[in-house]
Amino acid sequence: MKVGLSSYSLLKALKAEEMTILDVIQWIADHGGEHMEMVPYGYTLVDNPQLADEVREKAREVGITLSNYSMPANFVQHTEQAFEAEMSRIKQHVDMVNRLGVKHMRHDVTAFTIKPEQMTIAWFEDSLPLIVKGSRIIADYAAQYGITTTIENHGFSVQASDRVQRVLYAVDRPNFKTTLDIGNFMCVDEDPVIGVMKNLPYASLIHFKDFYFRPYDEYPGGGEWFTTANGNYLRGAIVGHGDLPIRKIIKLVKQSGYDGNITVEFEGMEECKSASLIAMENVRRLWDEVQ
Repeated sequence: MKVGLSSYSLLKALKAEEMTILDVIQWIADHGGEHMEMVPYGYTLVDNPQLADEVREKAREVGITLSNYSMPANFVQHTEQAFEAEMSRIKQHVDMVNRLGVKHMRHDVTAFTIKPEQMTIAWFEDSLPLIVKGSRIIADYAAQYGITTTIENHGFSVQASDRVQRVLYAVDRPNFKTTLDIGNFMCVDEDPVIGVMKNLPYASLIHFKDFYFRPYDEYPGGGEWFTTANGNYLRGAIVGHGDLPIRKIIKLVKQSGYDGNITVEFEGMEECKSASLIAMENVRRLWDEVQ
């Protein structure tokens, strides 16, 4: 088990131009991280091959594994032309992931910002043929490079554990698995312990994050709160500080025999560097404490 950090955790510093993605790699190495997951917000690589090469070499220089590349994608397009354009766009990212020497990639399958009616099971089932078609095309394209592609429980439409499994079974590709985010089940009001329990057998990467939770009828006031699919309130927290039962989840992960990468994600209100450090330290500490 190796603990690393998503570059998304330091997005505020990237957007404020306090850090570059090369600085992020160095920061992770300096603070005990073992790998970095790349999320292209605050920087881009697909249109900047020179920077992609610099990222690869910087990671090699400081001993950080580039563990995963996570990108937005939307297979539910209204025309065949738009669908093919999206396939071409994502294949360019796959080529870049191969250039980086990375063997693991997560892509979305629908837009992240969707209307309430698009969160329903009916819309999901209507959209499933395009979701499956796109996932197969990208998985098959990535297979030539030995890259595993994954769907995350992410984005409201395909966020519940059963829907993730529905896609996995329908796509039916050996290099198509799931990036398991322990917190994102809460976005669709699923018990995270149950979601983790159900989808652990299909996981090739695990995200550790935390949320503060408040019920729909207890408005928490100002701050970076957002609402779940059913109107409850969530806010990003430092791992170990929020309301997720982290110890129970770690016990499940340990019992499953999973020994791959664990990516820490932070998306809360605290200063991102100190929060990310505490989160990584908490994951290691809790991992050691839980038997």
